[in-house]
Amino acid sequence: MGPVELKKILHVEDEYDIQTVVKLSLETLGGFTVHTCSSGKEALEDIYNFNPDLILLDVMMPDIDGPAVLEEIRKIEQFQNTPTIFMTAKAQTNEVETYKSYPGVLGIIVKPFNAILLPQEIKELWRNYHGI
Repeated sequence: MGPVELKKILHVEDEYDIQTVVKLSLETLGGFTVHTCSSGKEALEDIYNFNPDLILLDVMMPDIDGPAVLEEIRKIEQFQNTPTIFMTAKAQTNEVETYKSYPGVLGIIVKPFNAILLPQEIKELWRNYHGI
């Protein structure tokens, strides 16, 4: 059995404008189903019902930051290995390397991102991660 097909993306982002652009881009151009959460707390509640194939996680958020949210998600057995992509506006090389070292992190998407290319970028990270 090969890797799971990428269909459902949980997007965790506190800025409404970015939520809107990402959802529109990934659903319209990527053909994905996207569930948006505005906070880490909301993500930890909604992840069970949505059961995503991939988590798209903002690094800087007011309540709990992305890495801390991921740490909590990894404590939940069924989501221990759910592939995750961080989104960040602060892409210092050392930070990027740190984020990439978290288990199950496929890569980083830097903001501002190109909404037209976003689905492709995510599919590429997914394929590289799964070696396909």
